Amino acid sequence: MKRNFFGVVIVVVGLSAFITVCAEHAAAQGPAGAGASAASQQSSHSSHSLNPIKWVKKDSKKSVDSNGSRSDVEKKLTPKLQAQGVLPANANATDACASFTALNECLAALHASRNLGLDFNCLRASVTGVHASADMSACKAADGEKALSLTKAIHLLSPSADAKGSAKTAEQQAKDDLNALGS
Repeated sequence: MKRNFFGVVIVVVGLSAFITVCAEHAAAQGPAGAGASAASQQSSHSSHSLNPIKWVKKDSKKSVDSNGSRSDVEKKLTPKLQAQGVLPANANATDACASFTALNECLAALHASRNLGLDFNCLRASVTGVHASADMSACKAADGEKALSLTKAIHLLSPSADAKGSAKTAEQQAKDDLNALGS
């Protein structure tokens, strides 16, 4: 009999502890049901989003690759690049950079092409993975036509060149071009 009594006491104490812990856990989760969103907004002390994508702030006015300003920047760059000899007189930056997602990558490829005497169409195809309608027979294509970094593309097209140093120089020239325009 004593044994049954202790068994009942242990079950009752365990059950009450379980109920207490569950009640505290439910209270910590906040209200549910009708009016839950209003109650959770009132109890929230921080307006910081838990979504990491919202942590990255993008200023569309300063972004070169935002929809409206990229074409404006390309129009301003065309005469400058033609004067430097980076673009031929009959070409424009808009057409040359169409397959690039970022304008600074296109400018770096243009500068690397001019600095090393590489065919820009070959370099563009290697960096973007997009093969244009231009004659690509003289180009060394990467396996699987996968986009390569500028350094790897330079090494593929000109194995004797200092690919890393050339890519770094071309990227700095591209950055300088964009800074000169105030972009």
